[in-house]
Amino acid sequence: MPEAAPRGRVVLITGAAGGFGRAAAARFAATGATLALSDREEGPLKALCARLEGQGAQVLAVPGDVAEADAAAAMHDRVLARFGRLDVAINNAGVVHAPGPIEHLPVEEFDRVMAVNARGVFLGLQRQIPAMAAGGGGVILNVASAAGLVGAGGLAGYAASKHAVVGLTRAAADEGASRGVRVNAICPSFAQTPMLDALTGAGSGVEDPEGKARQARLTARVPMGRVATAEEVAAAMLWLCSEENSFMTGQAIALDGGLTAI
Repeated sequence: MPEAAPRGRVVLITGAAGGFGRAAAARFAATGATLALSDREEGPLKALCARLEGQGAQVLAVPGDVAEADAAAAMHDRVLARFGRLDVAINNAGVVHAPGPIEHLPVEEFDRVMAVNARGVFLGLQRQIPAMAAGGGGVILNVASAAGLVGAGGLAGYAASKHAVVGLTRAAADEGASRGVRVNAICPSFAQTPMLDALTGAGSGVEDPEGKARQARLTARVPMGRVATAEEVAAAMLWLCSEENSFMTGQAIALDGGLTAI
């Protein structure tokens, strides 16, 4: 049976145990939202849910792989069975591959990145749009990347997947607008998250001068001279999903310290 009265908007966040997802969960919890949090990593997900519940949030953990059709369907079914509606969905789950030229990118890695980053968003949209339309409307925010707006040499598979997210966002916005469903994408550039550490090798826990040098080279490309924090990205997510932001749909918003402006 659905809960009679969730305390606030019902917000689904995928990839919730990672950098942006964890920060967004904390931000939305602070507004009184009811949270459905998903991640492939069940241990970190349960730890996050327990921490937020300890702070007074109403949280449902829905572990699963967004790239698997059955798992994605089951995740959304659980949210609707528990709460009876879905107001906000943040399709945040994503992976990256090791940097290198196209000719050295294994096709298996390309397929893995496309499956999680693009297929995962597609499967989410298939469930989220009709669920929100049936409930009178809602907001979907897809987490793309600055690499979905410009070329990203050395990250061809990742860039392809994030360009796909932007395309899905625009198509879904067109389809959802008349049904009361707004769909936008946020496109962060480099941010201090575990994904950046994995990309550069600087977060291995051992002293790695080359990893730090790679991060410094990335930072040097940003006009503001630094990378974003996860909290800055989460704050933008909160506004993009806000009821005050009521006339924006189909947009891919760069949050990049000026990177795509040059």
